[in-house]
Amino acid sequence: MQSEELKRQRKFTAIIVGYPFALIAIAMALNGLWFGVEPLVPSLPAGRVLLALVVSAGLLLANHTWLMTSTELTRLRHKTFATPEEWAASGTRPSDMPDIARAEVDRRHNAHRNATENTVFFAILAGIMAIVSPSAIAAQIWMIGFGVARLGYSFAYLRGKDDLRGIFMSASLICLYGMAGYLLIGAML
Repeated sequence: MQSEELKRQRKFTAIIVGYPFALIAIAMALNGLWFGVEPLVPSLPAGRVLLALVVSAGLLLANHTWLMTSTELTRLRHKTFATPEEWAASGTRPSDMPDIARAEVDRRHNAHRNATENTVFFAILAGIMAIVSPSAIAAQIWMIGFGVARLGYSFAYLRGKDDLRGIFMSASLICLYGMAGYLLIGAML
């Protein structure tokens, strides 16, 4: 029995370790086969690249707003609060919170934290990409794709759809790796 569990653990360890490398390979293949990476040339963003940046920023703002609103509606529905002052004013304590309320608020906090963590890398990569004359189609796919994938990730996370969440997580990571790979290859040309 233990050997079966050990085999299972080793299998999943290999998958977890190999996962980012597989996503990087997909992103690099798309860059090489579809987008045609060119040498980086600093310049003002082209109109289509700027549009991709603006659309992706709008999608990410919509995602943030959705997560923020969902968190507050969940607190309202379960009569939970965000600050010690709010708890004191309500005459209740955080320890009074039912397990389901804690789980639902935690789910929203985790989704919001994950969105923020990923958006930091996106902002750095997309900002650099916008000012180095990328292929317009590469910028559009990677930037807008990231925003769409993050919205999908939030939807799946809040609805408890783990398989769908994994697909959208992979898509958003491919977009990040795609931008990073595009920049790295372009810098070496």
